[in-house]
Amino acid sequence: MSGATRFKASCTDCRGTSELDAAAFRLTVGRTPERTYYSFSCPACGATVRKRAGERIVEALSGAGVPTMRLHVSGRPTQQPTTVP
Repeated sequence: MSGATRFKASCTDCRGTSELDAAAFRLTVGRTPERTYYSFSCPACGATVRKRAGERIVEALSGAGVPTMRLHVSGRPTQQPTTVP
């Protein structure tokens, strides 16, 4: 038996449920909970599924080594180039 972590996931398109390895997921952590989600491709229908990820899901997925992208928004306004007359 493999020691790889598997997660149960359900598809929003076909309503199928599958067990997927951590490598099947992608995690995006945004600045707010509303912008934090995980995604995967449904093995049954091929749809790309994207769902919100709460703190517990973020901890479980990141702890299992799921590739994570962190979205950062700079709090400073961008500086416009100045022109010299």
